[in-house]
Amino acid sequence: MVITVKINCDFVSQLKLTIEEVSEIVAVIQQQYGYDFSNYAMASFTRRVQRVCDIAKLDSFFELKHQLINNPSFFPFFLETITVKVTEMFRDPLFYKELREKVLPVLASYPIIKIWHPGCATGEEVFSMCIVLHEAGLLSRSIIYATDINAGSIEKAKQGFVPLKAMKDYTANYLQSGGLQDFSSYYTARYDNVLINKDLRKNIVFSTHNLVTDGVFNEFQLICCRNVMIYFNRELQNKVYQLFYRSLSSLGFLAIGARESLLFSTIKPEFDVVSIPQKIYRRKT
Repeated sequence: MVITVKINCDFVSQLKLTIEEVSEIVAVIQQQYGYDFSNYAMASFTRRVQRVCDIAKLDSFFELKHQLINNPSFFPFFLETITVKVTEMFRDPLFYKELREKVLPVLASYPIIKIWHPGCATGEEVFSMCIVLHEAGLLSRSIIYATDINAGSIEKAKQGFVPLKAMKDYTANYLQSGGLQDFSSYYTARYDNVLINKDLRKNIVFSTHNLVTDGVFNEFQLICCRNVMIYFNRELQNKVYQLFYRSLSSLGFLAIGARESLLFSTIKPEFDVVSIPQKIYRRKT
């Protein structure tokens, strides 16, 4: 059973959560559901919990706590609401241009290419990767693992739909990234959405994965995790970077977001820089 919450845009909860109350909510979630948010950036996490209260019309901290403890169907809604799902196809086009020019020619030497997209949200960046691989002639021997903590996002990504209203911007991104084809050939319009071609999606393995608690599950030639770490504090960032290091093959590539950095992580000495502006690194032997 999944709770359905009707959003009333005119309603604003009078509840203002304190850091202590949010910390207690974090403890409840970890004990009740096994999700650990203790090392998320607290200011950002607090704003998102506040949004849960606004949407669900909760007027007290105790009401929020009661829902989490006594109403199991409330937690899927809670998780869906606090999870950041900002994504787009060919986001930061120059990143994909560097990927085409500096990373894919190296990956072409592998008989099987394994790529991991942690924090894939609803799949737009994964679909972008598949198009780039297709145009490089590498998609047929690639396996792309797309994971996210949010099971709802994974289900949406599996369907392969992208909002039609965004395609004008996505087409511009694609062309700036060095796209080689007519972008519209990669999808079919379906009312208010477009459906990404099935042939592009057939090598994607979608699954839930929690970067905080789950471990290594494969060895990858490329890990692409962009704009996820900005929601973690320094301690958790370092823990996740260690996970990525252990998940990469020797000389494997790691791509992170424009606002993220390996500078203060313990794994920085283990990587060479491939592209400073696009934050692409390569694990040393």
